[in-house]
Amino acid sequence: MHDRTHASPGPALGPLLRQWRSQRRRSQLDLALDVGISARHLSFIETGRSRPSAQVLMALAQTLELPLRERNRLLLAGGYAPRYAEREWQSEAMAPVRAALQRLLDAHHPYPGVVLDRQWNVVMANGAAKALVAMLPAWLSTHPMNIFRASLHPEGMAALTLNFEDWGSYLIDALRRAVQSTGDRALADLEAEVLAYPNVAPLREAAERQAASGSPPLLVPCVMKLPFGTLSLFTTLTTFGTPRDVTLEELCVELFYPADAASEALLRAHAAPAAA
Repeated sequence: MHDRTHASPGPALGPLLRQWRSQRRRSQLDLALDVGISARHLSFIETGRSRPSAQVLMALAQTLELPLRERNRLLLAGGYAPRYAEREWQSEAMAPVRAALQRLLDAHHPYPGVVLDRQWNVVMANGAAKALVAMLPAWLSTHPMNIFRASLHPEGMAALTLNFEDWGSYLIDALRRAVQSTGDRALADLEAEVLAYPNVAPLREAAERQAASGSPPLLVPCVMKLPFGTLSLFTTLTTFGTPRDVTLEELCVELFYPADAASEALLRAHAAPAAA
């Protein structure tokens, strides 16, 4: 079994905790009350004047809704061993997970479906998704293919997307929320990259207005003009329940569904020759 834990030294406990508290927009008093400690004690933890127990750190991490990867970092910064393993995706321990996900993707065909890692790189795909990926330039579809980059780059799926203003704004907002919830530096770098795309820059204000409105549209489909017809798809995201492994928690399944009868017929007709 190839289990990994992050033992490399990271930031000091106080600044790390303060960073997450600020990112979650929680005051010291508010957070301390929810955890069941005094605001003075929390202040001493953040300034390095007090060393909390592992139980207090876990309570803080849970209240702040930190991902398992960040809970490990918090424990390490506090001088404790990490509690959550990180198994390699291709390890023997992950074989049952890979098999289950492959069955799910295969059952979803002829509709596209992919499995994504924490940075929204594609780690698995069914035949329908691979057929769409084949329309991308080679440099955008090579491993690992990133959903945000492939969808937003002007030479990628953006060139085929008829409602790019709506779909692109949705993707920008989804990427922003992923950066905020995970604190992942690679995702933050990816956000900076895609926001600099010439076709994406004009959408930034629209995405920010939509996020601030508090009333996003009920459903945003992706409408694409493909060589075999116009396809309208909406997407769902599924994660594992109660994961205790870092890799498993960071996986999600994105399944696309036809948004209308014409798109369903198109997908089924296009899948039949490919299957033959």
